[in-house]
Amino acid sequence: MKAIVCNNFGPIKNIEYKDVNEHKIEENSVIIDVQSVGVNFPDGLLVQGKYQLKPETPFIPGMEVAGVIIEIGSNISKFKIGDRVAALTQLNGYAEKVVVKESSVFNIPLKMSFDHSCALLCAYGTSHYALKQRGKLQKDELLVVLGASGSTGIAAIQIGKIMGARVIAVASTSEKQRIAEENGADISIGYDNLKEELKTISNGKGVDVIFDPVGGDIFDTVARTMARNGRLLVIGFASGTIPKLAVNLALVKEFSVVGVFWGAFTRSDTEEYKKNMIELFEWYQNDLLKPLTEESYPLSDAAMVLEKVLSRGAKGKIILKP
Repeated sequence: MKAIVCNNFGPIKNIEYKDVNEHKIEENSVIIDVQSVGVNFPDGLLVQGKYQLKPETPFIPGMEVAGVIIEIGSNISKFKIGDRVAALTQLNGYAEKVVVKESSVFNIPLKMSFDHSCALLCAYGTSHYALKQRGKLQKDELLVVLGASGSTGIAAIQIGKIMGARVIAVASTSEKQRIAEENGADISIGYDNLKEELKTISNGKGVDVIFDPVGGDIFDTVARTMARNGRLLVIGFASGTIPKLAVNLALVKEFSVVGVFWGAFTRSDTEEYKKNMIELFEWYQNDLLKPLTEESYPLSDAAMVLEKVLSRGAKGKIILKP
């Protein structure tokens, strides 16, 4: 089968599209004929050796797929051949076929496309966990979403609205701000004069919850806009710079800085993770949320697509097609 292979950590351009041996079925696993592969920011970091986890090389990147089950292990009872499913794979997703443990596979509704189901896993899973378990977002609170036109940003906007928050989207261009508003943001603004803008919008009270997948200098700016008892959620560092916190701000303003590592959550709190995913699928079924899938590309274009995602050029989710 064809797959994208990272032979050694290094520049994204070095990954290869080539033939690889198919993985053998295991008793508690299924084999999926992959129809859609979700592209995520950490995929690009992973192949460069810049992510928290460093698998042994060579490896196939890719953490989320959707497709049709074509083979099941001897201990499988929840699924059958022909089922339409989405799966969290951790690795090996950038391929025509993938072997996945039963516990990481979800049946998808008939009305849900393979592309949308991919988007619902990592992007919506991360944002849901961030706002629900880590941020404990409450109805009528003020939520500010940075990087608002990216896949996790769009997800945070939609989920924030479902949870009853007032959502302020922050994005770098007028086009990205328009996309944020089309996906539910109450107000969209740019990064210029952000501190003053948020002070005005919050009537001087400050922001209750900030969703920050960007990091860099903007982190220091938004830390100065927090309300008392606010929660500043650290999602990632799309800017490429890991910021440092002036901890006196947390003391004087009495807010919390909260780390969000969805991957660890899926491995450590498996039952809570499954409940989250069921809730997301139910919201989709009830038309409360709709992933924004910007475009799709052949699997062979993975290097170009990863470069685009890491340069923050994506709007919503990008899908690879084997």
